[in-house]
Parts: sequence; C-alpha cells; structure tokens
Amino acid sequence: MADSSPETDWVSRFADEVIAEAERRAPGKTIVCASGLSPSGPIHLGNLREVMTPHLVADEIRRRGHAVEHIISWDDYDRFRKVPAGIDGVDASWEEHIGKPLTSVPAPPGSPHPNWAEHFRAPMEAALAELGVEYRGISQTAQYTSGAYREQIAFAMRERGRIDAVLDRYRTKPGAGTGAKGAPAKGAKGAKQQTPADAAELAAVEGSGAADEDDGGSGTAGYFPYKPYCTVCGRDLTTVTAYDDDTRDLAYTCACGHGETVNLNTFDHGKLVWKVDWPMRWVYEGVVFEPSGVDHQSPGSSWVVGGQLVTEIFDGEQPIGPMYAFVGITGMAKMSSSKGGVPTPADALEIMEVPLLRWLYARRRPNQSFKVAFDQEIQRLYDEWDALGRKIEEGRAQPGDIAAHRRAVSTAAGDLPATPRPVAYRTLASLVDITTGHEEQLTRILRDLDPERPITDIDEVRPRLDRAARWVATRLPDDQRTRLRTEPDAELLAGLDDAQRDELRLLVEGLETHWSPEGLTTLVYGIPKVMAGLDPDAKPTPELKLAQREFFVLVYRLLVGRDTGPRLPTLLLAAGPDRVRALVGG
Repeated sequence: MADSSPETDWVSRFADEVIAEAERRAPGKTIVCASGLSPSGPIHLGNLREVMTPHLVADEIRRRGHAVEHIISWDDYDRFRKVPAGIDGVDASWEEHIGKPLTSVPAPPGSPHPNWAEHFRAPMEAALAELGVEYRGISQTAQYTSGAYREQIAFAMRERGRIDAVLDRYRTKPGAGTGAKGAPAKGAKGAKQQTPADAAELAAVEGSGAADEDDGGSGTAGYFPYKPYCTVCGRDLTTVTAYDDDTRDLAYTCACGHGETVNLNTFDHGKLVWKVDWPMRWVYEGVVFEPSGVDHQSPGSSWVVGGQLVTEIFDGEQPIGPMYAFVGITGMAKMSSSKGGVPTPADALEIMEVPLLRWLYARRRPNQSFKVAFDQEIQRLYDEWDALGRKIEEGRAQPGDIAAHRRAVSTAAGDLPATPRPVAYRTLASLVDITTGHEEQLTRILRDLDPERPITDIDEVRPRLDRAARWVATRLPDDQRTRLRTEPDAELLAGLDDAQRDELRLLVEGLETHWSPEGLTTLVYGIPKVMAGLDPDAKPTPELKLAQREFFVLVYRLLVGRDTGPRLPTLLLAAGPDRVRALVGG
C-alpha cells in the first residue's frame, strides 16, 4: 500500500495553489473548481475520484472563507457510443440509438427517468448529496440546445484551420489519442488509461468526457471541429460539407441519407468535438482547478492538446489539474461502465458509512492508487478507521491523518451523520450473521458488549449496523455464513478425551464471570495456558499457540459445526451462556 505521507495534507497544498492562482487571474472573483461526468452508464467509484478531488479542495477553500463554486458538467450531450453490458432489460435493440445524444436515448425498461442520461445521473446525484458534496450541476444538453455556446461554436469554426494545426502536431505520434486520423483514445476526459502490469486489479477510471469522440472530421471540405446531430435520425453520423464564416450557414449530410443546410445562429443541434469542447468550457466557466486521469500525461491526450488550444486559440489558461490515479475494487480486475457490474458510490454507501468512503478519497494524494473494499477487507478498513479515531482522541495522530479524518467526518457546512456508538464493523457483521438480524437478540448481545456502558437502544449503533447488515446480506459468501447448531454434536462430545473435557469445563465455569468481549477473550486464550500449568497472563509460545488453536477448533466444531468462524468471544456472546452450555456439554 502506498505511503500516505501523514505529515503532508495534499488538500491544503492544492487549496493554497488554487487561491493564489485565482487571485492572479481574477482577484475577488468566485473561484471555480470543476468536474466532468458522462452518464453513459453506471457512474462508478473510479469516476467518483473525478468529483471528490475538486470537492475536497473546494471545501477547504470554503472553510477558509473564500467564495468558491464546484461545478459538475454532466456530459449528457455526448453520443451514445455502445450498448453497455449488464443493464437489466437492455439488449442489442439499443444499438439503433448509437450516435444519438445520451439525453435522446430511452431509459432502461422500468426506469422512472425520461432518458438514458437521467437514469444514470440520478443515483449519482443522490450519492453526492449523501456524501455532502456541494456543487452546481450543468447539463451540457441544456447548454448546447439553449444556444449558450453559439458564439463559441462560431469562433471555433472560424478558427478551424488553427485548431486543426494544433491537433495535427499529435496525429502521427504513436499511441497518441489521435481521433480522426488515428485510433481514438478513451477514458476519463477522453483518453485510454493503461492498467499497470504490477496492478492488474486496479481499475481504469473511465467515463468522464466524450470517451471515444475523435478530434473532428477532415473531408473534402476540410477540417471542422463541430458535429451536427442529424435532424431526421437524431444521430451524429454526419459530415460537414460546407460552411460560410460570414453567414454561418453550414451544410451537412448524414449516413441515413438526409442532408440539409442549417444556420449556426439558430441551429442548436450539435456540439464541438471533445478536444475542442473541453478547453472552450475552461474559458467559458473560468475554471481554475480541474483534475483528470493519469492518461493525460500521454502525448495527444485531450488534457495536453486542450492546454495548447486554450492558450493558442481561446486566449485562456489551463486549470491547475492534478492527475488522479486508478481506483480499484478488491476482488474485481477492471472497472468499466461499458462492461457492467461496476460498483457505484450508491453501492458503496449501502455497506459503508459516509465518513469511511470520504476518508478513502481524502487520505490518499490524487496520484496514489487505492482500493475500495467490498469483500472481507472492509472489516480491516473499518478497524483502521476506528484506530485512527482513537489516536486522534488520545493526541497521537499525525497532522495529515488528522486533516484527512476531519475532511471525512465534516464539510464546511458542518458535521456529517455518524454512528453514536461505533461498535467494530466486524463485530456487528458477525452478530448480524449469527442472529440473522433478529433485533431482540441483537439488542441483548449489544447490551453485553460493554457492561459498564451498556447499549440499550439499537439505534445507538446505526447507521453502521445497517451497513454491516447489508454487507452480510449481499457480500458475505454463503460458505462463510455462520449458523449455530440447534442440537449438541453427540458424536463429537462422546469422543472427547479427558483434557478436552477439562477445557470445556473451564469454559463453562468462566462464562458467568467473564461475560464481556474482553473477559471472554481472556478466558478462551487463558484456558490452554491453565491446562499447561501456566499463569493465564503468560506469554504464548509456539507450542501454546498450537494448543490454543486446537481448543478454538474444538469450540467452533461444537458451536457451528466447522473449524472456523467469527472471533470466538463474539460468537460466544451471540450464542448466549445457556446455548453455549448446552452445545459444549455443560
């Protein structure tokens, strides 16, 4: 795992840079931080880094009292490129919509939303609200079709020769995201992210920006940075055949057979190609800070080309733009919206609390990869999170870790929802698993977890309990589920030797006096020591560890019928003293 450099707070460093840059560019104006998302399919946890990076920076700027705005451009006027896999009710018949704007594609069957873009945008908006992300959403469909960019389009068409010359610098570079005269790049903001060989499980961050758009069409009439959507078939399978700079009359033909002449003073049914569209918007919105994926370090990427177009053509400046690295999912090899089955922020928030998910993005610098856990690793992550909280309370945490924790639990607007009594996630998961979520049993066990400060209301452990219950229901494999035996294992009990019977007798005798997580831990680890003639506090030896393991296996077999299970103290608490006595022959 990459070093998180706890002494360094990357968010504050970027906030310093952005504030200084904004003051240099336009003193006193609202500072604009930006993200871009394409709702072409499920917006996944890789895409979330595109949002969380500027959110955290903008929030820090806001905490310092500066006027700041985080905008999210919904690239819903992008073309529908291909039919994603894994979408219920969506089949090959959706191929007839390829080439249409995402807002003109029907939503999947049964969706309450009017079109494809809104179907995938809505759950992301709900997740961002839950995560405390404050932003202004901008629909690119609304921008283009309202005529907001008419003058920018006319300007780009007038400067098409100069734009073409900039783009042409990269069209012959091997591996460049060349588009019209080469293989189009794809990924966040338009270029393909290569998965590192040493990180096969890391997911490419794909989905921001017009993923497979080229850089414009060069035909017999020359190069044009604008693509009209056909007014008959609705698709962008069009070729510009003529354009008059003075009148702004544009002629095009479409693969469907339609052709017409339109006037860009009134025609709002097309868009600039991605590599021109992005730098145009930097100037239009006054963006000072916008991150992009690691692919933009490559020649010919939309970030590199956009940086030249924004200065040479649009007379603006490129934003401060950190490159963000891959986000992986434990147990998944690749994250791609087009291949289906990708975990989204909404999926993550079903099994983890808001502060934990925010922390995963806040604690790592943008150029550091990390993974979001959906398997058993989530229990370790929660242990690490809880340990950090204890370190902060005890004054032992590093400044960078304190800052990341603060950004996870709160925003400039205030504290985010938290669990009042944060019982260990792994404990809650085990209890839900063993009790099958029975609230009366859960309440009894939770009361016994801390006899000095008993939990009397199950709501004290929410929402963490609900997240753990959802994880058990949806992510815990069946072969790892825990089911207490309903009857003693008579055959196993009959075959015990004297030493094993003595161990179980000590266990039964100690239940009443050790009935707490810490007490039961001392009890079960101490019994093999007592059996060996040692003090219960004696340090374990390799031989003693083996004896402890053999004792644990015996208890697991008697309680759940297998060699392993949840932590033994948790299992004993969940079973209750009467059930334990009955099953171990007490």
